[in-house]
Amino acid sequence: MKEKESQRKNPVFWVSGIVVLLLVIWGAVVPKSFASVASSVYSFTTNAFGWFYLIAVIFFVVFCFYLAISKYGKIRLGPDDEKPQYPFFTWIGMLFSAGFGVGLVFWGVAEPMTHFANPPAGFGVEGETEQAAKLAMRYSFFHWGIHQWSVFTVVGLVMAYFQYRKGRKSLISETISSKSKSGRNAPWKKIINILAVIATVMGVATSLGFGILQINGGLDYMYGLPQNAVVQISITAILFVLYMASSTTGLNKGIKYLSNLNLALALILMLFVLFLRPTVFILESFTLALGGYIQKFIEMSFFMTPYQGGTWVKEWTVFYWAWVIAWSPFIGAFVARVSKGRSIREMIFGVLIVPPFIAMVWIAVFGGAAFHLDLFQGTAIADAVNEDVTSALFVTLEQFPLTQVLSTLSIFLICVFLVTSADSATFVLGMMTSDGDLNPSLFSKLVWGTLIAAISAVLIISSGLQGLQTASLVAALPFTVILIIMCFNLFKSLRNEAKEAEGKREKTLLKKLAEASKEKKESRQKQSS
Repeated sequence: MKEKESQRKNPVFWVSGIVVLLLVIWGAVVPKSFASVASSVYSFTTNAFGWFYLIAVIFFVVFCFYLAISKYGKIRLGPDDEKPQYPFFTWIGMLFSAGFGVGLVFWGVAEPMTHFANPPAGFGVEGETEQAAKLAMRYSFFHWGIHQWSVFTVVGLVMAYFQYRKGRKSLISETISSKSKSGRNAPWKKIINILAVIATVMGVATSLGFGILQINGGLDYMYGLPQNAVVQISITAILFVLYMASSTTGLNKGIKYLSNLNLALALILMLFVLFLRPTVFILESFTLALGGYIQKFIEMSFFMTPYQGGTWVKEWTVFYWAWVIAWSPFIGAFVARVSKGRSIREMIFGVLIVPPFIAMVWIAVFGGAAFHLDLFQGTAIADAVNEDVTSALFVTLEQFPLTQVLSTLSIFLICVFLVTSADSATFVLGMMTSDGDLNPSLFSKLVWGTLIAAISAVLIISSGLQGLQTASLVAALPFTVILIIMCFNLFKSLRNEAKEAEGKREKTLLKKLAEASKEKKESRQKQSS
């Protein structure tokens, strides 16, 4: 009862909860009105602020690399003698599973094949050709690479630094001011935390929605189960029961074990496809795409089409950056939670390099296999993906032996990814709405688990993919400004800490020199006497 009472007295909990609940009611009662408004807001946000998302994300990339190679990189996220809490493999598995594992399974085949069939405007490339395949793979690497994970790195790094190094609570608002003099109950702090919670719910709902649609698409493709609201709500309900059951076991049991299982299953599936398809072709495609990604890194970071028009950049790059920014309060808080004891340099390179590399390998394996099938074996995977993007992975796996086994394993993998992500999200949301409590109550996790499932179902039923995209875009816009402020505040705090450390070293050195001089003087006096 005390836990429930404390939640009721917390404005961050009930204001953000009411906002999400009102959106759920609106989408459930008048879905056409909800879909219409979502479409208008989506168009306005992408047209007016697409440039802002692109500039913000490349700023995060530059900021992360600067900190990693600077003198601040050796600073530890915690006391100087703190050791990492989790082994490296478990740490990476938790980052990847709670991060974008489920999104990658959804888009791993769907995105490269969509770009293959419909290349982005401005490149003069014809669809379903060799050049289209090269461009599609390069842009898929770009969307799932360093840019995406730089956002997670920034939030996780800032939260971990202020939480474990400075003794602050695990709240976004605690990373905005360098000092606590403004007061923990300042209204602007509550507003920031409310925005972070709403952005997190929308980001998580988007990923959960994608996974639900893909599970339904796979069941339809394999067993003829129809793709409709009844099936999708049933899948949502089953996932809700699973991730709430997992959430009762805590971070060191449920999430930890599921993360290791996720990574192991993903590697098994990926290696199976790699060695059954033309392995050399896949490896060469990966090498070529990686080279193109590095070579065109800056160009893609700023690519827009103001002179020729078109919506490709807004529908893909802008959406991705908004999605990851909306998702970032959750991933950032989770990354911070599992990265205690690592140095800034170790955390940045671990989060910014390893998961993106795994993502690129995944895309190269599954996308490369699909390219080879369409280009050299006469299949029509690109056409099937155009008709139903949720079936992309299963259409590809149909060309392999043991199709039923692989497809079933894929659906199971998606479910485990979703359970892990939603389980982690309920934990983080509970923490964010209980004044940074690192062990949130079951009541708060139940409330947020229910609201996440509800808003996911409403977004899917009312407006499908566009509703999911709109939710991320709108929630991410104000939070992008907050992220930029967090970066500047972290840099300011790191600089002050470095100055203080340098001042202490100078005082210690001067003290030692004075003591040495005193000893020499005393020694001379003894010798003269």
